[in-house]
Amino acid sequence: MRGRRIRAVGAVLLITTVGACTSDGPEPERSAAPSTPVFRPGAGGAGDPYFPTYGNGGYDVAGYDLDLRYDPATGKLNGTATITATATQDLSRFDFDLAHLIAGTVTVDGTAATIATSGNELVITPATGITDGRRFTVVVTYGGTPGELENKSLGNGGWIKTTDGGIALGQPEAASTWFPVNDHPSDKATFALAMTVPAGLEVISNGVPGERTTADGWTTWHWAESAPMASYLSTVVIGQYRIATTTHDGKPMIIAVPESTPADDPAVLSLNETGEVTDYLATLFGPYPFDANGGVLVNDDRIGYALETQSRPVYGATFFAGGTDLGVVAHEIAHQWFGDSVALERWQDIWLNEGFATYAEWLWAEHEGDETAQAAFDRSYSAFDWQQTPGDPGAARLFGEAVYDRGAMTVHALRRTIGDDAFFRLLKQWTSTHRDGNAGTGEFITTAERVSGKDLTTFFKAWLYDPTRPAKP
Repeated sequence: MRGRRIRAVGAVLLITTVGACTSDGPEPERSAAPSTPVFRPGAGGAGDPYFPTYGNGGYDVAGYDLDLRYDPATGKLNGTATITATATQDLSRFDFDLAHLIAGTVTVDGTAATIATSGNELVITPATGITDGRRFTVVVTYGGTPGELENKSLGNGGWIKTTDGGIALGQPEAASTWFPVNDHPSDKATFALAMTVPAGLEVISNGVPGERTTADGWTTWHWAESAPMASYLSTVVIGQYRIATTTHDGKPMIIAVPESTPADDPAVLSLNETGEVTDYLATLFGPYPFDANGGVLVNDDRIGYALETQSRPVYGATFFAGGTDLGVVAHEIAHQWFGDSVALERWQDIWLNEGFATYAEWLWAEHEGDETAQAAFDRSYSAFDWQQTPGDPGAARLFGEAVYDRGAMTVHALRRTIGDDAFFRLLKQWTSTHRDGNAGTGEFITTAERVSGKDLTTFFKAWLYDPTRPAKP
């Protein structure tokens, strides 16, 4: 994400009884009795210190398959979510995050379940307990009027109603405003969407586009993201849009802009360079990690940020008010590796997302013959408030300058400390090893030490956690 900122289970015990030797020989070995599952509720949060109520425990989602219908005239959204998951404990009940919308019926493996609501939690009690390790399928029918969330760390987020449609977007949470979900990045899952809207409107979402059918004045659009995705990276944009679909590097490239936007608008010219930016970053970070690429421009004053929604970043028009801006494109495309393919375990580690994405801006500027990465580092270093730390910024400063600028300075300082050869090998090893997974700061430090052969304990303490100016490397 780049914001609008002023910048220059129950354990099983096996017991084996061995008898003492007697005149009749040793006592035969007894088989352990099978343990009886102890069913208990899944946790009401994913355990994130910054956001204790985000996500849920007791299960791991494999995939979301949504079949939805949205009417902009009434603002009503309704449909069915089919969610495939695996229990990570013996479950008596479990929760999904669901805000504003109301569940009608819920089945677990085809059998009706009991449901209740508690705040933004949909509490599901299956007819029988679900044993640890068992794969199960939940089908939720639901509907209502989706809306925004109270947490506006980033700005307006959730389901944003527009004059001709709607936009689902936001960080650190947003997905729960339009489908039942385990809304925390530690539980990544595949994603499929069938969205039905009045004919004449466009629907843009994540991944690869599928078939489009129209009947009785309504059109159903299909999209599918086959790589595991953190829930906040899901998006849907509905309205009057001009969609350009091409192929780049053998993959669909979808660029969508409001229908009224001229072809020579700076935003259009910028998004049209997505392929070139991706190709350059792939030389640094390794192969582009997803089956599709592109971007969406939204012209809505409530969205003063850009967000790295997986395979299809969404950009607020504010970035292009002064002309073309390939820096923000480089930032959001870099996130496809740092933040999307390799996602967070906990929000405290967000510098791994934003520090690398900001550094990608510096690298792109240097690649284009503008300011060098070293000059950008020097400029930030000379004017920074060092009391702000990126390694543990706190929930209130999740999108503060320390996460972005000091995060990027940490990346550059690491490069200077271990040398270019080790640095760029580190980047490709990190994105390859953790592709489609989750990782945190501790794992990054371990990898950096292994690749460089250096003890970096003091380095990372100084750059990520100490509220004082670190020495330049």
